[in-house]
Amino acid sequence: MTQSATDNTPVTRMRAEIGEQPGALRRTLDVLLPRMSDVGLVARGTRQVLFIARGSSDNAAVYGRYLVESHVGRLATLAAPSIATVYKRKLDLSGVLAVAISQSGKTEEIVETLDWAAGCGARTLAVTNGVGSPLAKTADVALITEAGDELAVPATKTYTTQLAALAVLALGLGADVDLTDLRRAPDEVARLIEATEASEALPAITEELAEVPGAVVSGRGMVFGTALELALKLKEACYLHAMGLSYADLLHGPIAVVDETTPALLVAADSGPNLEGTIALAGRVTRAGARAYGVGGGSGLAEVCSRVLPGPALPEWVAPLALIVPGQLLVESLARRLGVDPDMPRGLNKVTQTG
Repeated sequence: MTQSATDNTPVTRMRAEIGEQPGALRRTLDVLLPRMSDVGLVARGTRQVLFIARGSSDNAAVYGRYLVESHVGRLATLAAPSIATVYKRKLDLSGVLAVAISQSGKTEEIVETLDWAAGCGARTLAVTNGVGSPLAKTADVALITEAGDELAVPATKTYTTQLAALAVLALGLGADVDLTDLRRAPDEVARLIEATEASEALPAITEELAEVPGAVVSGRGMVFGTALELALKLKEACYLHAMGLSYADLLHGPIAVVDETTPALLVAADSGPNLEGTIALAGRVTRAGARAYGVGGGSGLAEVCSRVLPGPALPEWVAPLALIVPGQLLVESLARRLGVDPDMPRGLNKVTQTG
């Protein structure tokens, strides 16, 4: 950590890199939007999209899956890399566009799985921040994000720029969305950073989460990946027992764990078909005597939650690029409150290799 120039408040690398996201997103969109035609060419003749990823990149892939299925009309699935790397099983992937996502582009399992997919007949595309990385060299087409060097172990700007790249992927595949909404995302991220840090909810939720052993983080559809990513960050940077679930799955039994010592963080865009269900879930949580913290969701979610962090004024399809930002700020604040260095969580490295 370094010291603030104006006071003695520690400035973590994680917080600094959260603040770099508006610029990183602008650069990434400027570089990748002109490459939509490259996406269309590599995808020519394919029918299905197969996402290959781990960790935060896998959470980004969840967003990509919902985006491709809901706005492109193609079947999209998440790969099980162990089929390639452990079981060594060949599959018929003709007609498949395999999309591998890796911040560094150096995770051997992801590189091997993309190479396996090509050998099974798939066309291949990489999303990575690693220029000249093994993953970029393996793919037919590489979408290189412009996040810059990320020094903190928890992914922030590399994650949001991956989401931007996946939005470009969807556009290249013919998504029925408005490009101007995507162009507004960097400004919304900048606004949200300022609004979240100025809110009374951020320190209040920080203090209350510091007193509990765990939490449930829930969202559905396009924001499900955001819920998973926020839960992952709470686990890896704050050592909180955080469970990320679709609210549909939460209602099928696990809601029993939500009580006065296990609050729910509910993530939602300000509009879209899943907002009403999220509001209803928040009401159920609070009526049961538990705390419900909203992230986004507009005034409707705010009315039924115990506390709420602001969300972006963006349509549901692009909201995840900004919706994770209040969660990132909460994680960084909570880690410091707990005496944890969020830049270097225990047991983690920037590049994770799996056997």
